[in-house]
Amino acid sequence: MLKKNLEKYADLAVKIGANVKKDQTVVINAAVTTYDLTRIIAKKCYEAGAKEVVVRYRDEEIQHQLLLHSPTEVLEHIPEWLINSILDYVKEGAAIINVASEDPGLLADVDPERFKLHNLALRKSSKEYMEYIMKGITCWTVVTYPNEAWAKKVFPDLSVDEAIEKLWDNIFSATRTSEENPIEAWNNHMGNLERRIDFLNEKAFDKLIYKAPGTDLEVKLPEGHLWIGGGQKSEDGHQFLPNIPTEEVFTTPHKYGVNGTLRSTMPLSYNGNLIEGFSFTFKDGKVVDFHAEKGYDVLKDMINTDEGASYLGEVALVPHDSPISNTGLIFYNTLYDENASCHFAVGSAYLLSVKGGPDMSEEEKDTNGINHSLTHVDFMVGSPDLDIIGITTSGEEVQIFKDGNWAF
Repeated sequence: MLKKNLEKYADLAVKIGANVKKDQTVVINAAVTTYDLTRIIAKKCYEAGAKEVVVRYRDEEIQHQLLLHSPTEVLEHIPEWLINSILDYVKEGAAIINVASEDPGLLADVDPERFKLHNLALRKSSKEYMEYIMKGITCWTVVTYPNEAWAKKVFPDLSVDEAIEKLWDNIFSATRTSEENPIEAWNNHMGNLERRIDFLNEKAFDKLIYKAPGTDLEVKLPEGHLWIGGGQKSEDGHQFLPNIPTEEVFTTPHKYGVNGTLRSTMPLSYNGNLIEGFSFTFKDGKVVDFHAEKGYDVLKDMINTDEGASYLGEVALVPHDSPISNTGLIFYNTLYDENASCHFAVGSAYLLSVKGGPDMSEEEKDTNGINHSLTHVDFMVGSPDLDIIGITTSGEEVQIFKDGNWAF
């Protein structure tokens, strides 16, 4: 059964996720432990007509050792060839498939300052590559693969083998892989998301009001904002699905138009560290105060990555009654947890979520309230107690979410 589901899962990544086309190059960025799934994905790419599949394996444990032991000058220096090894392919029109397998607590023993140095160097060196991603110039997708540490974090009372099997079951369910025809199921699901998107774009709300325990927030939306979600279109018009799974529709908030308090409702796994029980206070868009029950220093470093990291770049709507949320699990993995819950992101905005966004200069982005940063980190705020009201430019109030779910 696992083999059959891996085949279907790989099909989703290739046909729905990256939408691999005939004579296209595909780059697979994969954790070394995911080689069995990665091989199947590569085979599916060739079956779809890819001319070449380039696999770039990485070992998270070796990266862990680098962060623990390498001198500062190594942490701060990212070889140009390393970035160009993927950027050159993307410039030629390659699709990107990421196969992630993260240990939620792997980097807990790394000095936050050392991690910050290396992370900032990585983000600066990959700025051009990230622009291709954020502008939708290339088709890309992310899928995940269980590992022992992640599975035991989610299912601590099970044996390792049982925990991994259970996590696979939940991944296959959440990604609709376990359905008889997953591709048909995804096409139907994306159609439902389009209905929500059409309504929100027709209303063109001026601002959103969030109310929940610990949350009282006003979020202004920029003029010309666009709600997007599910499948996206690349700059050359090809449909792709960035995240498998996805339940969200999202846009960008106005960089300088967020005011009030916002409380997280799930732990955030951020680069191998857990941040729990945290909240923000915003004034004119900027985080002016924050708290965390666990991971305060990590949270501090996250929002101090650069100036834009203390502003919001994404507002996303996800019903509490959804396949991932209904598992009742905390996955300790942002790809899953963000699709079980309404969420925001600090950092850079997706330029596709504003009319003309990809063509704006840096000055125009700032004038229009579109945030720019080297980082983009999602955190979850949804709950059964969350209400969201949209207010139009004419003052009409529309209930968008009621008790954590869509109100229309």
